[in-house]
Amino acid sequence: MKVQQIYTGCIAHAAYYLESNGEAAIFDPLREVQPYIDRAAADNAQIMYVFETHFHADFVSGHLDLAQKTGATIVYGPTAKPGFEALVAEDNQEFKVGAYTVKVIHTPGHTMESTTYLLTDELGKQHGIITGDTLFIGDVGRPDLAQHVIADLTERKLAAHLFDSLRHKIMPLADDLIVYPNHGAGSACGKKMSKETTDTLGNQKKTNYALRPDMTKDEFIDELLTGLTAPPGYFPKNVLMNIQGYDALDTVMARAQKALSPTEFELVANETDALILDTRAPEVFALGFVPGSINIGLDGNFAMWVGEMITDIQQEILLITEAGREEEAIIRLARVGYDHAIGYLNGGFESWKNEGRDTDSVERITAADFAAQFNEQTPTFDVRKRSEFEAEHVVNVVNVPLNELNLHLSEFPEQGNFILHCAGGYRSMIAASILKSRGIHNFVDVIGGMAEIAKTNVPKTAYICPSTLL
Repeated sequence: MKVQQIYTGCIAHAAYYLESNGEAAIFDPLREVQPYIDRAAADNAQIMYVFETHFHADFVSGHLDLAQKTGATIVYGPTAKPGFEALVAEDNQEFKVGAYTVKVIHTPGHTMESTTYLLTDELGKQHGIITGDTLFIGDVGRPDLAQHVIADLTERKLAAHLFDSLRHKIMPLADDLIVYPNHGAGSACGKKMSKETTDTLGNQKKTNYALRPDMTKDEFIDELLTGLTAPPGYFPKNVLMNIQGYDALDTVMARAQKALSPTEFELVANETDALILDTRAPEVFALGFVPGSINIGLDGNFAMWVGEMITDIQQEILLITEAGREEEAIIRLARVGYDHAIGYLNGGFESWKNEGRDTDSVERITAADFAAQFNEQTPTFDVRKRSEFEAEHVVNVVNVPLNELNLHLSEFPEQGNFILHCAGGYRSMIAASILKSRGIHNFVDVIGGMAEIAKTNVPKTAYICPSTLL
């Protein structure tokens, strides 16, 4: 059976391409749809359907653009109420894609409209299930996201629906079916996802904690809800965009692809409330940057941290990138609904510096320097997640998780120096840039973060495996 997983690691997302006899379907596409169109063109195939497993929270789907560009029909499962033209299928309804059959299996729980698609080949043999966020490899979808959009839902109600969907709709299926989930490790849509992105259903029945046959519904609900952290703040906003619609990506790109000279860039920055977002690597940003800019590196968990730290999804954004990565930055912002980039610094930071304009920098020290000067009286702030901090940390440091930084600015000392670190340097540079933008400059950042500090003799708490903290 010709089914291809198209995996995008930066947001741990999997879309799927199905083709048979010149007809194709795309499942859960990303915002930039041209690669799917090109893939179908290479097979001389027409995209007939865009199947959505649910209204996604962690990214803005490309369903509208793909349908507009190809004429494909958008398909949702039962109970979906999209604010645009789409086919809302019935449970067990079947669709033909060439010689293949796609069967709708309504599996509410992650969201109420969540749907699994059963794939059957040209010989009538069931091949696999595209499960969306209903079933991951090693995990299942968290049931606490849709309640932020639909008021009368609770996470326990959704978890109960998910238990029933797994037991009555998924687990009775054949063990040799291939499970094709929407996400892998790194996604915030689950808590124990494997780095593997496909598996057989039979193996998942043996190894996935949520599919244990002896679990009661109450045990399932309690275990599923234990250890969930607050979802990223942009999730409900992405859900609404996916339900209601959004600007075409071509429109977003046209608005953002404006090369601005340093003079023009400064003028726009002064005349608007635009946020200056510098997407260069943290170690490069530290050496010099435009004062007031925020660093979120493209080569880290860019989309997630944009969504966590930029609370207004309508925020206008001015970009500073490495040369040639402007379009990539705009697309990756749009993937999570940040559609209001209004230009970028032509020539990047070098053009700004070459004109002799004011710059700022972040002072950094090595982990060895940190160990040599370690003093329990020197304030040190660890911006990792609470679970990372609880697993192991330097004694007498303060944990201020990065996504809570703006709530704790008053805790950073105004007099004397303090020290900042995270796990490897990516998040602490985001924190450093935010502190600098707030007028806080009396700190140093530890290069390599806890990964390097752990190699020194600085006193640390006993290590606890994070999985035992859930």
